[in-house]
Amino acid sequence: MDVRQLVRDATGLEVGEVVERTGGQLSSVYEVSTSADPLIVKVYAPDWRWKQSKEVHVYGLLAHALHQAIPKVVHVADGITILTKLDGVPLSELDPPDWRAVYAQLGALLKRIHTIEQPEYGYLTDRILDPLPDNTQYMRRQFTKKLDEFSQLGGDRSLGIKIAEHVDRHQQVFADNTAASLCHNDFHEGNILVDPQTWRVSGFIDVENAIAADPLIDVAKTIQYSVRGNRAKLDGLADGYGPTPTDRIDLYRLYHSLELWDWFSSIGETTHLDSIAKDMADLVAR
Repeated sequence: MDVRQLVRDATGLEVGEVVERTGGQLSSVYEVSTSADPLIVKVYAPDWRWKQSKEVHVYGLLAHALHQAIPKVVHVADGITILTKLDGVPLSELDPPDWRAVYAQLGALLKRIHTIEQPEYGYLTDRILDPLPDNTQYMRRQFTKKLDEFSQLGGDRSLGIKIAEHVDRHQQVFADNTAASLCHNDFHEGNILVDPQTWRVSGFIDVENAIAADPLIDVAKTIQYSVRGNRAKLDGLADGYGPTPTDRIDLYRLYHSLELWDWFSSIGETTHLDSIAKDMADLVAR
């Protein structure tokens, strides 16, 4: 594929250097310099073009409230999306002098995402798939699905039983959420862009895991994936987002750990399985 010609035809701009940023199972990503601002070109593999329509749909949902914090969709063609390139460096590559101040910005940004209401609960593509009307039904379905996978993938039987019993004992807290919101569902440091000169969070990327759900499931994933016991990060997140109930957060942290264990096991990545299983055991022991 001639990426230069593609961008030239779609935008009318002069095109310079093309650098491949990633090339994976889902898509290949290129950064393209132009006579205006640089652009990002995503080329989706045929089996994953539904992810393309999802990405365009979710950025559309975000555009009104967060247009300065997300890439703008410039052009959409068959299997190809052209986006503006956000300024900044992934937070995962940086070591800010004040983690609390940076995470306060993350919390405030996450709160803005969660103002975008959704009519029902479920996985998002360009619509909500298999929607459910309330959070209890949705989370019961999700835990059942992931526990079944855990068993089929050879997860520890006694741990699986403990998780199921723990969810049964605490499921009443799911009903504390009464309305679904748009959730990024991957709001970790690799997807957050920061200006390393000012430590201002400039925006976020990668909406391909977005769901319609309880906003706290999003907060919990950030805690489980990125905070990892760092007090400054946790306090900053609370500064920006506001207080959150520990019981619901911990249930969602358990869900994210179970989902991650299943995913790693399904692709044969065994390095972290024991540590994730320990995280789950610690959470059900509380």
